[in-house]
Amino acid sequence: MSEHEQQIPAWTEEEIERANASGRTPVVFIHGLWLLPSSWDRWAAVFEETGYAPLTPGWPDDPQTVEEANAHPEVFANKTVGQVADHYAAVIGKLDKKPAVIGHSFGGLLTQIVAGRGLSAASVAIDAAPFRGVLPLPISALKSASPVLGNPANRHRAVPLTYEQFRFAFANAVSEDEAKALYETFAVPAPGAPLFQAAAANLNPWTEAKVDTENPERGPMLIISGEKDHTVPRSISDAAFHKQQRNPGVTEFTEIPGRGHALTIDSGWREVADTSLAFVQRFV
Repeated sequence: MSEHEQQIPAWTEEEIERANASGRTPVVFIHGLWLLPSSWDRWAAVFEETGYAPLTPGWPDDPQTVEEANAHPEVFANKTVGQVADHYAAVIGKLDKKPAVIGHSFGGLLTQIVAGRGLSAASVAIDAAPFRGVLPLPISALKSASPVLGNPANRHRAVPLTYEQFRFAFANAVSEDEAKALYETFAVPAPGAPLFQAAAANLNPWTEAKVDTENPERGPMLIISGEKDHTVPRSISDAAFHKQQRNPGVTEFTEIPGRGHALTIDSGWREVADTSLAFVQRFV
């Protein structure tokens, strides 16, 4: 863990100190591929107003702005699921109180990994990327991942999405105008490695894309699925839910009607934030 601890940037250290000084329950937000920590800014404000101490740590080496990310895409390359999970575990390890953890897409997978290590007081996994044992492979999910998986060399690269690819994978359930605005505001390149790891998880017993669903220390978990999600269709979220139901902790499932993969950032983000907040408030 020590090698990853040094990677915690100053701005995240400040968030950790602020959370610890506040005495409030921390809430750690974990973003997924093609987004940055700033994609959670509105969520963080809502949770802060409600009395939590929000933290939006990045993946290792995340730039702080979309402009910076698009200017230096190479910083995203070669991030693996295990490395990023250890990074978030190191951040959580510096908190005085066990946090609630909320993640979207690959952040939803990371949320389940962290919860499986017994590090979260409650967790919400939104349109979460699949882990080993989650078997469905819907066509739309394969199409969403094809910009990366279509070229084996992308495993070691950072891969941006074109607007058309973003429209299909994230913004299929919003208007053209909103889709363009979301693309310009939020989309950044992403490491290819995690998609290759998730795609091969069921073939590789040693995969990092695996979750301990049975740890009694996992805590309560809510799995949220966007009804119209192309990237993580409901069949994937359902399969993850059935695996997580084996846990002695509370495991719940909610579908948000009419929403695609951009549900945490699009104009309907507040409904998803309020659903997540209501769940967290029941337990922490």
